[in-house]
Amino acid sequence: MNGRQPCNKTDVILSPNAVLPEFVKNTTSKRSSLLTKCVRDVIEFAKEDSNRVVFAIKVGLAMLLVSLLILIRGPFELFGTNILWSILTVGIMFEYTVGTTLYRGFNRAIGTLVAGIFAIFVIGLTIVVGSRGEPYVIAISIFLVGAGTSFVKQWPSFVTYEYGFRVTLFTFCLIVISTYRLENPIRTAMERLYSISIGAVVAVGVNVLVLPAWAGEQLHYELVDGFYSVAESLEECGKNYFSGLDQTGVWKMTNEFPADLAHWKCRAILNSSARIASLAIWAKWEPPHGRFRHYYHTWSEYVKVAAVLRHCAYEVMALYGCLRSEIQAPSDLRSTFQKEILEAAVEAAELLRSLAGDISNMKHSPQLDRLKRVHVSGDRLQRSLDLQFHLLITQNSGPGPKPCPSDTMAPPRWSYHEAMRKHKRRLFSWPSRDVNEPEDDKSEGVPRIRTAESSASLSLATFALLLVEFVARLDHLVDAVHELAATAKFKTETLI
Repeated sequence: MNGRQPCNKTDVILSPNAVLPEFVKNTTSKRSSLLTKCVRDVIEFAKEDSNRVVFAIKVGLAMLLVSLLILIRGPFELFGTNILWSILTVGIMFEYTVGTTLYRGFNRAIGTLVAGIFAIFVIGLTIVVGSRGEPYVIAISIFLVGAGTSFVKQWPSFVTYEYGFRVTLFTFCLIVISTYRLENPIRTAMERLYSISIGAVVAVGVNVLVLPAWAGEQLHYELVDGFYSVAESLEECGKNYFSGLDQTGVWKMTNEFPADLAHWKCRAILNSSARIASLAIWAKWEPPHGRFRHYYHTWSEYVKVAAVLRHCAYEVMALYGCLRSEIQAPSDLRSTFQKEILEAAVEAAELLRSLAGDISNMKHSPQLDRLKRVHVSGDRLQRSLDLQFHLLITQNSGPGPKPCPSDTMAPPRWSYHEAMRKHKRRLFSWPSRDVNEPEDDKSEGVPRIRTAESSASLSLATFALLLVEFVARLDHLVDAVHELAATAKFKTETLI
């Protein structure tokens, strides 16, 4: 006996309703919900643009075709492992649109040709100098080509061909380094150039022949969508200017913009200049096709029309800024100019939609009647501001000349300071110092309140004048569309 007591072991068997299975159940449900969410996101992403799925299938098909050159014995015996350069070429060169693929293919072809010429020259020089001087020749040539291509591609005239210079450096280094210590380096370099050519032909052929995605069509449709977006945003902004106030005359929402689709589409137009310019460059590389067969010299006109439309979008965003500003005009004062503002906004939006329809259908219809109605509505708004401008200055009770008694109206029932005080949902206000002050403290609040009321009245004039400026810009937009129609040879419709 060593004094130790024997220990009794008891096996515990958990029932199926224990806590552990519930924890496992929760973990499994979380994983399944995460997997379901990922699948749902992928499906929605594919539904947004079906061309994304088509592009992925086309890339897979092109990679399969060049892989057959390795899987089939005949081509592999002819080129050997150098056929891998075809797969590399397809992966680098294949792009979403035909124009982008041809553009990158041209840069890669020129870059590969130049790199091949330099590589063959350097390989021949290494054969002359022998094995002892070969490493030095290769090292010096790589340094010179790397420094030269990196310097020249920064030249303003060669910025658009930056990809070609990169391909030149990349291909030259790989050919020279990989052929080092081979028995027949010149033959190896030529076989790799052939492989690159095969990959380029496969990439261009699949992209052009299998459900092609044309950059010109994307540019065309994006410009049309831009017209509709600006028109919808302008019309919605005009309507919301008179429907977004409560009874106190204070804007109901916070300082942030609402998540309406029209506003965000119009905002996206302001950042679309780089994409529009890129699509125009890629479209120039595409062959004549379909209804765009006359469009070789027309894509620059698309860029001009998009630039004018972008300036119109700036005015719409300025109107949104007035719509969401801290200082707002009273509702009774807005109703005085409501008819003229809504008429100008609706007529301008209809003109934009008409121009978008002409571009979409590739026809040129006279817009004189619509443009005349837009100008008439703008003149009415301007005339109304001129005749009733005294309503915008009667709010100011500060020092200075007073308006004539016959021109003045009854004092408004609305006070900006009182309305902002009653609006409990706002965390910030203008002026912020006076809102939190007591009712009877008017030592410093009176000048600030008067300034706020005067600015609130003039904010209506700012909104109206921005709308008049937008109407004035439509002349330039109509002229730009007319030049596009003439250059692209749109079908002209005559009035009967």
